[in-house]
Amino acid sequence: MDLIKPSFGLIFWMLIGFGILFFILAKFAWPFIMKSISDREQRIESQLAEAEEVRKAMAGLKSEHELLLRQAKEERDAILADARKIRNKMYDEAKAKADNEAKAIIADAKEAIYFEKMKAVTDIKNEIANMSIEIAEKILRQELSDKDKQEALINNWMNDIHLN
Repeated sequence: MDLIKPSFGLIFWMLIGFGILFFILAKFAWPFIMKSISDREQRIESQLAEAEEVRKAMAGLKSEHELLLRQAKEERDAILADARKIRNKMYDEAKAKADNEAKAIIADAKEAIYFEKMKAVTDIKNEIANMSIEIAEKILRQELSDKDKQEALINNWMNDIHLN
């Protein structure tokens, strides 16, 4: 029960002990603790300021990054558009060249066909002429096999020739 109701002497010595402890702490520990707390407070404030600066810098970098990204996309689109134009131009040129070559090949083929046709017609005419000569020769041999027939034929030809 003495602990619940302390005596006056115990309270007195406890207060003196507490006062001495408080004095020692106030004289030696509190300045160090207060200095540490203020240093820490300043460090935290400077770190917060740095963090704010970093956040602002990051926002600036983000806007720069977005700008660079936008520029890169624009450049990419421009390059792709140029590539499409070049591809279309090359395709059109190749198509025109192929059309011209096809027309030239067709013209050459038509010309070759025409010459072959003319050669065939000439060959047929020559063959017909040779056959006609052979037939005429056979007919004349048969007609001129007799001397009387030869003389009658010559006289006929002479009568047909009109001298002026």
